[in-house]
Amino acid sequence: MSEEDLERYEDAIELALVQEYKAVLPMFTHVVETERRFYLCNSVDMTVRNDTVPASIRVVMTDCWVWDMYRPARFVPSVEVITFNDVNVERLPDVEL
Repeated sequence: MSEEDLERYEDAIELALVQEYKAVLPMFTHVVETERRFYLCNSVDMTVRNDTVPASIRVVMTDCWVWDMYRPARFVPSVEVITFNDVNVERLPDVEL
């Protein structure tokens, strides 16, 4: 496989991921962004742990979709992340069906 073939393959996977994201977005209430991943979820609980140096952040999400083009199954029942970096949590606006 040439480098050009690999780039075309990755571009196709990324386009499919963007299309999937747009399709599943209305199913979720929150967007969570960490330094490593991007998640859609329906519940999120974030706890700052000061007992570590530096302080860490524990994020527990349920009913999730994970932005990862190499993951075969992006829907997962729960995710737990422990990080020392920033975490961005946003509540999505309610969408009338």
